[in-house]
Amino acid sequence: MNKKRQTHEEKRNQLIIDLINQMFIIAGHGVTYDDVKDRKDDWFNDWTMTMDQREEWEEWSNKYLMKKLKMSARQADKEMIWVSLMWGLKLDKPIFNI
Repeated sequence: MNKKRQTHEEKRNQLIIDLINQMFIIAGHGVTYDDVKDRKDDWFNDWTMTMDQREEWEEWSNKYLMKKLKMSARQADKEMIWVSLMWGLKLDKPIFNI
């Protein structure tokens, strides 16, 4: 029984799913990627996370990306900036009061 090897794109798609699922777990929301995948709105604004939760998620995600995609710490940091910008939950308290 040979398992089909994932393409690079399939592997990256699975990683995004894993990162989003872990974000919801760390933020304490009973939601998964499957619950939001077909939504066309800004679903990530429906939930919040604390700054501590954001940092925990980014730390977990960086280690995960380095392990699964063999990224350097710097590459993982850059990737997480994009992931957080595109799909990261909003913070429960703004960083800056403008």
